[in-house]
Amino acid sequence: MTTAGEIMHRGAQWIPSHETLDRAAQLMRELNVGALPVSDENERLCGILTDRDIVIGCVAMGHDPARVTAGDLAKGTPRWIDSNAGVDEVLNEMESHQIRRLPVIENKRLVGMISESDLAQHLSEDQLATWVETVYARSMTR
Repeated sequence: MTTAGEIMHRGAQWIPSHETLDRAAQLMRELNVGALPVSDENERLCGILTDRDIVIGCVAMGHDPARVTAGDLAKGTPRWIDSNAGVDEVLNEMESHQIRRLPVIENKRLVGMISESDLAQHLSEDQLATWVETVYARSMTR
């Protein structure tokens, strides 16, 4: 059985919830990623921040990204997957919650992220097509 730990990309980094969005954008640029898991003061997942969140939730609203924190935009229940979970569990979690990026946790620590590109590299064409249809089709009807 292929696991989340086998398909994830390593090197994911937290952004603390108290950090500003301008710092988050800089970190995204440095890491060449479009999303960062947001951690609370105990390094527990409290959300995910995307580049789109920064643009839509801050800049387009006329707010200053140097004054808005990652925690200000980290809303809802964060989703994650254990590194030992099978690919079917990964797909189920992402499909049922319509998410495109999924933090991978091992022993209560962030060890990686699973993104669309990770799925594209490790899934069959049929699995990938079903995932895309499920995640994107539902989000288009909202």
